[in-house]
Amino acid sequence: MALVIGLTGGIASGKSTVSNMFKEMKIPVVDADVEARLAVMKGEPAYSKIIATFGRDILLEDGEIDRQKLGAIIFHQAEKRMLLNEIVHPEVRKRMMGQVEKAKESGEELIVLDIPLLFESKLTYMVEKTILVFVDYDIQLQRLIERNNLRVEDAKARIHSQMPLNEKIKLADAVIDNNGTIEQTKTQLINVLTKFGLKINQ
Repeated sequence: MALVIGLTGGIASGKSTVSNMFKEMKIPVVDADVEARLAVMKGEPAYSKIIATFGRDILLEDGEIDRQKLGAIIFHQAEKRMLLNEIVHPEVRKRMMGQVEKAKESGEELIVLDIPLLFESKLTYMVEKTILVFVDYDIQLQRLIERNNLRVEDAKARIHSQMPLNEKIKLADAVIDNNGTIEQTKTQLINVLTKFGLKINQ
């Protein structure tokens, strides 16, 4: 039986770092962000629904969706954002579950679903265990400012648009404290997987 783990965190918490550790261990990772981008490509079911809803003005010259133009619309209008989510989210879930089935058929014992908004989007039904990558607020803020070259106010707004990491701790099966070094984070990851009853080849 394959174990499906949901990996989540907050913006600039280091979730991608842990995701890469899984990949280095040759464990398949299904990334929700990647699947969301693929789900709206030309020819995909969500593509035509988005054009029908938002018009052809949101297209680039090559016919692909202009993500910045679409983003500008939904960022300022909550009802439009909900419309887009209703189109895209079911397709992303379908794509992710398809990847999980493929991995199971290949005999994988562990499959990771990398879902930034795992708890906010109520997607825990897709996984058996959850791992949260946690950092202190001050470190999260500093990393985000440096990574995205943001002003303090903008960085705070992005962090506050998500559920606070302190609240996510209560919902997760395991927490990795990513305030320290990469080595410390890796050690914690191995310990969590061992606790879940998995033998990991490092």
